[in-house]
This record gives sequence, C-alpha cells and structure tokens, in this order.
Amino acid sequence: MRILFVTSEAFPLIKTGGLADVSGSLPAALRALNADVRILIPGYPAVLKNLVNLEPLCSIENLPVVGRAELRIGNMPDTGVPVIAIDCPTLYERDSGPYINSLGFDWEDNPIRFGVLSKVAATLSATGSPVKDWMPDIVHCNDWQSGLTPAYMKLSHPTTAKSVLSIHNLAFQGCYDASMVERLSLPRSSFQVNGLEYYGQLSFLKGGVFYADALTTVSPTYAEEIQTAEYGFGMQGLLDLRGHEIKGILNGIDTNEWNPETDPHLAKNYSDTSISGKKAVKAALQKQFGLQIDANAPLLGVVSRLTYQKGLDLFVETIPSLITKGAQIAVLGSGEAELENSFKALAAQYPSQVAVTIGYNEPLSHQIMSGVDMFIMPSRFEPCGLNQLYGLRYGTPSVVTQTGGLADSITDTNTLTLADGTATGFKMTEVTTHALSVAISLGLAYYQDAKTWRKIQRNAMNIDISWKHSAQSYLDLYTTVLAN
Repeated sequence: MRILFVTSEAFPLIKTGGLADVSGSLPAALRALNADVRILIPGYPAVLKNLVNLEPLCSIENLPVVGRAELRIGNMPDTGVPVIAIDCPTLYERDSGPYINSLGFDWEDNPIRFGVLSKVAATLSATGSPVKDWMPDIVHCNDWQSGLTPAYMKLSHPTTAKSVLSIHNLAFQGCYDASMVERLSLPRSSFQVNGLEYYGQLSFLKGGVFYADALTTVSPTYAEEIQTAEYGFGMQGLLDLRGHEIKGILNGIDTNEWNPETDPHLAKNYSDTSISGKKAVKAALQKQFGLQIDANAPLLGVVSRLTYQKGLDLFVETIPSLITKGAQIAVLGSGEAELENSFKALAAQYPSQVAVTIGYNEPLSHQIMSGVDMFIMPSRFEPCGLNQLYGLRYGTPSVVTQTGGLADSITDTNTLTLADGTATGFKMTEVTTHALSVAISLGLAYYQDAKTWRKIQRNAMNIDISWKHSAQSYLDLYTTVLAN
C-alpha cells in the first residue's frame, strides 16, 4: 500500500509540538509493517538541511500564487523514511518558525503557504502527477495545514486515491477571508455550507472534515468529545453528522527515541527492572536547575505549551502550598506571556524549590520527563497528549484530567487498580484548582510509600505504548477506505 503522509512538521526535521512527533514516528511504524510511505512536507531551511541523500525529484506547476515549485526527495536521518520536500523559498525560507514570525504573530501568507502544501499533495495523487513512478493509494492529511487536500482531490484533481484526515487539535481550524477561495484556485461554488464555508470564512480544517473519505482523531475519547458543543469549537454539527465514521486511534510514541535504557540525554540509564538510575537523573536535574539536591523532596515537572488549554494556571495557584509541603517544581515551556511571567515570578520567589526554563529544549525535556517524580498535566482538553505517554515510559506517574487521550492512557491509582496491577497515575475529578490539589496530594501520599510507588512505576513502564498496534489500526482503516 502506498501512503502519502502530508504534514507541516516532522521530528527530527522541524518541531513545534506533538504533531511533529507523530509525523516522525507513525510513518516509520507503517513502514515497519511493509507499507510504502512517503512524507510530504514544506521545504523549510531546517528540513532541507537535515534530510539525508537529498536530490531533485521534479518540478510542479500551476500552484496558487507562486506558480511553480521544485520537489526534492531525501530520507529521514534516523529512520530512512522517504521525504518529499517542497522547495519554494518565497513561501518557506523564513528565519523564524513554520507558523509564526520572530514577534510571535502568524505569517500573513500562511493560507498560501499551506494551501500550496495541500495543492501539491492533491497533485501528487492525481492522474497527471509529475511523479510517474509512484502514485499513492492513500493521502493521509494532518490538521488544518493540509486540510484542503481532500477538497482539491474531490473538486479539481481526479484520482483513485482516498483521503484520510487526522484531527490532532480541533481548536486550530485555519480560518481565512473568503477571498482566499479563488486565490487558492478552488471553485467559487465550493464556498457554501456543504463545502468550505465556515461562519463566513474559508476553513482549511472544515474542508478536510467535509471532503475527506475518512476521519480520525488521536484518541477514542476525543473522537466522541469533538461531537459535543463543549469540545466541538463550532464544528460539532458536521462532526456529529460524520460521527459514525470518525475513528479514534490513540497515538503511540517512538520507543527508540524515548527509552530510559539508552537515552543519551540522561545522567544515568535505567529500566523497569533496575530503576535506581532514575535517582541519579533526578539529582542531576536538581543540580542543573539550581534546586536543593534532596532525594526525598518530591520533584514535580511540567513540559508544555504554557497556555490556558493546558490548565497550567491552576498549577500556578497550587505551587505555594506545595512548597510548604517540601515539593520542588521544574518547568520547561513557552506560551502566553501571563503564564510565563507567573512561573518566572514563582522561581524568583522560591529559587531553591522552583526552576523555570522558557523555550524549547529537546534534551532538557527528556531529562525532566525522567528526573521528576510526578508529571503535571491538568489540561482542559487534550486530544491525545504525548508527555503522559513519555511519563509511562520513564516511570514518572502523571497527574491528569479525565479528558481525551489522558482519559484513555492513564489509569487512576486506588485500592482496586493497585490490586489488579493497572494503576499508573492520578486523575482529577474536575478541572479546578481544588481538584488538582487533591490529585497531587494523593500522589504525594503514595510517593511516601516507596514500595507502592515502585509498583505504580513498574505498572507504567510495562505498558506497550509503541506505535505497533496503532499503526496496524491505521493500516486496517486504509484497507477499509480503499474497499469502500
């Protein structure tokens, strides 16, 4: 089966969030199951620099606004998965990130940049594709950035290929002025309720939801949640109509990249049968952050976008009381200025107990996920979440909300789950400061019982959270879509 996997970011080429991790590891897992996968991605400078064996593939014509671009093909540096990069400097050669400029604002031409990504994907699946020796059976799109691909495939690029759209986060919908419909070479007639129109705007994501042959989300619970008013972000009506078609497949993780036995970023490696090395990682993390080196002090960690969605304003409110209980806090992330400033103020107030690093640091994220005793993730909504999965892998129990992929991947610790060997973390009963405080306090109580804590860690580390089963679920879905 030939699969064109269309994405706006992929680790280790370029990363801003969880989409990059999925885009880097799922194609490799599909390839391990004998699927013929190629990734399609914009040719950002980091992508062109980091691809291995990069060479010209072909030119592609009739693109919106820019007219022409060059396609280059290379391989992922770690897995060897083939990658097609769209080499178009006027769109993708930028000094800052893939979506925003150095001032933190969206690039004004984002609808063109990602409209072209979608258009190229559809062209490569069509009868007149400039790539003659490889035609996809499935075009797998991801989030709004490639959401117009199914629309192009249905409206202007006749093809036998089928399209699948994965919704990683419904909150980001790619909404732009209606004038973009014609600028992106889409039929004017498609701008209607049964098409691309969304509250008077063009929505890339709605285009994908409406026209895709199949829809997936990144967890079973999120597939149900997005059909409700609370989580549907205005799109719940359309999603409810297609509800019986939406397949929730829980993300896996790259268990080679995230492996406590071999992780090069850790001060000492360890395993589920010999976990003592985790103490050395904790001590190294405390030293690096300037925290008091104390093996008995519970160390709580955050690696996240610092946003309202992630519920970290609730965590800010709990920190002073946690400090009085002897806890330490390690935070890595960036986001809303108010939250960044709140965490920095706490670090200034409690320098030996609170440490904050604003920004993105891949090695440090590994060190925090391994070195802390508990990971804090009180998200108001969370399509899947990956950090709680990393926590499972590293023997770091998470405190989470009962939502999306958090609900699907973490089992609350209580008498029954301890007895049957399924306890892996702690769940909040509601999204409030009080509920978070209660869940953390319960975790701290179990932390004081070393034998029970070790059992929770072992339960977590023994769960198979690789991509193997999820990748097979995607292959089964592709097969069903093609058969239909």
